[in-house]
This record gives sequence, structure tokens and C-alpha cells, in this order.
Amino acid sequence: MHLKPEIRILGIDDSPLLSDSILVVGALMRGGGWLDGVLRSYIDRDGTNANERLAAMITGSKHYGQIRIVMLNGVTFGGFNVVDIQELHRATALPVIAVMRRAPDMAGIRAALDNLPDPERRYQAILNAGPITEVQTPWRGHPVYIQCKGIEPVDAAEIVAATAVHSRLPEPLRMAHLISTGIVLGESSKRA
Repeated sequence: MHLKPEIRILGIDDSPLLSDSILVVGALMRGGGWLDGVLRSYIDRDGTNANERLAAMITGSKHYGQIRIVMLNGVTFGGFNVVDIQELHRATALPVIAVMRRAPDMAGIRAALDNLPDPERRYQAILNAGPITEVQTPWRGHPVYIQCKGIEPVDAAEIVAATAVHSRLPEPLRMAHLISTGIVLGESSKRA
């Protein structure tokens, strides 16, 4: 795949869990260098409305026609409000890449879901994300892990590695994290 340096990527992350209504921020960036826009929505803590709210945020944005990739910080937002990336890909007609710092502990996730309503549906949404691919980033050699829909894993890995400029997480996710944390806590935290 030929990667355009200024490909428009919407990175999405949630804020700290301080209430039952969780802020979700989208940072629209040109590659790993330029912030072009910021989107926001709210989801329910441990709810089931993440797909619906994220799809509406994306497709309802004036930036929608420019977005080429949607990048998520994992597939669970607001606690265990699970994003089914297969459904998000269908609803937005955009490739979706979920990026994780660590390979998920599926047994631990499964056990945690048993404490919530509709655990089977939530777990199936997690499984719908597909196989997990390890991606080496240029940032101190630390890998991240991805799942993707609407794009080949090798192409998704290239985009993730190319946009991991200031940390092992791609810049669109790092920006979304900084913005959402800053809004909710009054200041941002370094960890992204």
C-alpha cells in the first residue's frame, strides 16, 4: 500500500470514568503531524450504545468526507461499552483499526463481562474484531497490538507504525487521549 503522509485519520478515545456519562473525543489528524479537527460525543458507562454514538459522531461530522481511517484506543470504551468494529466499519463505510498497548487477556475480559447485562453479546462484539496482530513501532521498539476491519492487517500495521511519532500509540489516539483527559480532569496526562 502506498501511504500518503497526510492521510486523514480520526483517532477516538474516551475520558476517565468519573460519571455515568463518558466523554468520547475524536481527533482528526493529517497523518501523525497535523490536528485538523476535534469531535465529541457521550456514551453510557458500561452501556451498549458505543457503536451507535460513535457512528453518529463520525457520519454526522462536517469532516466525514475527509476521514480515511477510524482508529480506536481498543474496543472497550467507558468501562465495558464495547465497540463492534465490524459494525462500525459497516455503519461508517470506513476502515477501522483498534490499537491496544497490550495483548488482551481474553479470559479476564470474559470474567469481567459476566458482571454486566448481556455478557454474550458484548463478548461476541469483542470477538468480531478478529485476529490480533502485533505491530512493531519505531518508538523505542515497543509493540502495540491491532485488530482491523475494512483494511488488510499489513496496511493497518503500516499506518499505525508510521503515525507513532511521539509514543508507541499513533498520534491521532495520543491527541484524542490528551484532549479527553484535559477536558474531564482539567489537565491532560502524559500516558497515552
